[in-house]
Parts: sequence; structure tokens; C-alpha cells
Amino acid sequence: MKKILLLSILSLSTLLVSCNKEAQSGNLTISGKVEGLKQGTLYIQRIQDTTMVTLDSIIIKGNSEFQTSLQIEDPEMFFLSLNRGTTASQDNQLMFFAEPGKIHIETSLKNFYADAKISGSKNQNVYEDYLKTRALITDKQNEILIAILNAEKEGKLAQKDSLLNLSTKISGKRYLNAVNFAITHADSDVASYIALSEIYDRPIKYLDTIQNSLKDGAADRKYGKALKEFIKERKEGEKATDN
Repeated sequence: MKKILLLSILSLSTLLVSCNKEAQSGNLTISGKVEGLKQGTLYIQRIQDTTMVTLDSIIIKGNSEFQTSLQIEDPEMFFLSLNRGTTASQDNQLMFFAEPGKIHIETSLKNFYADAKISGSKNQNVYEDYLKTRALITDKQNEILIAILNAEKEGKLAQKDSLLNLSTKISGKRYLNAVNFAITHADSDVASYIALSEIYDRPIKYLDTIQNSLKDGAADRKYGKALKEFIKERKEGEKATDN
């Protein structure tokens, strides 16, 4: 919830909110196909003031392909959500980095999240690269967690303590990976998004470094401005606490 709040610091750009209108227009076209989906409803959503807001709903009846258009000012993380009707499933939502242009999403009803292939968004490509680097560290953390649980069951306290220390170090590497990736991709809106969603509670110097490295207009777009405002508020809050 805290992460969601941070990503809605600034007033969000106005988008056309509609309900399955065929004659929509805008600078962002989202099309795609959900293999195997014969009936249900797809929702294009965003987070606004900690609440998931539906921008458009698309009713699927027989044809698993879909298309909609929206007006968007800056690149922003959107969500494609699926209402399966009578089917209970946790695999009903996927994130994608929207930006002006044409974005195509293909996935399946069986594995709505895992099978998703998203094309047409440069920011999405960058974000997927980041997720791959993060996954390597997360997988290692999970391995260590299992080892810690096993050591505890077997009463190997010294081994458990050693693994806990290792887990702390790996956790630190995850944050540093986020910082380094953001700096390396400072021309992308993903950089400031990572700062707000992944390392918002880390030392302020990391956020400052990312903010100061933003280039090619990234600092003047949605997440760049949100990061600047967040850093300002954090500094003011920390200063008040010190006093």
C-alpha cells in the first residue's frame, strides 16, 4: 500500500474513461488477444490515490481479440485485469508500462500472467530487463530462506545464523541492483519508477543519485516529477525529525 501511495504523489494526467466504446480515440492504442477466452471482461486500469481505477472495460464474447484507445500524457504503469466470471483464480492481472503509440499484448486464459508477451513499449522492454536481474537475486534469497528453515528444523543454530547474515547481504545486493539499473537506464521512465517502487525507503542519497542522473526529459515526465517531489518531502520529514 505504501508503494502505491508513493506512485500517486502528483496529480495524474487526465485519461479518457470509457466502457467498451468502439469509437474511442487517443495517442495510445492497446490491442491483443487472450487465447482461450470466450467470455469475460478485460479492464485497463491504473492506480490513482491508492485506488485501482478502471479506464476502460472490454467485454469478450466469442472473439478473444481486443483493442482500445486512450489519451495519455506520460509513460505510466498500467494493469490489464481479467474478470473470468465464475472461475476463481489469482492469475487475473498483469502489469505493463504504457506509453504513447501502439502496444500489443498476447496471453492465454490458462496462464494469464505467465504467458503474457508485450510489445510496442520501450519502457516495457527496459522494465522486463530489470525484472530479470531482480529475479536472479530473488531466487537466491528464496534458496537461502529454505536453507534457514531446514537448519532451524535440524537444530543447526550456527548454520542458521550464518545463513541469516548471508540473507541480509543478498537483500542489500537487491537494492544496489535496483540503484545501478536505474542509473544505467537514466533516459528511461523506468529509472524513476524503480526508485519510487523499489528503494523508496533506502538512504536518501540513492534516490538523489537516481534523480540527478535522469536525462532525455525523464525528469520532466510523470515519475521523474513524482520522484523529485518525494525526495523533497522525505528530506523535509527527516529534517523535522532531527529538530
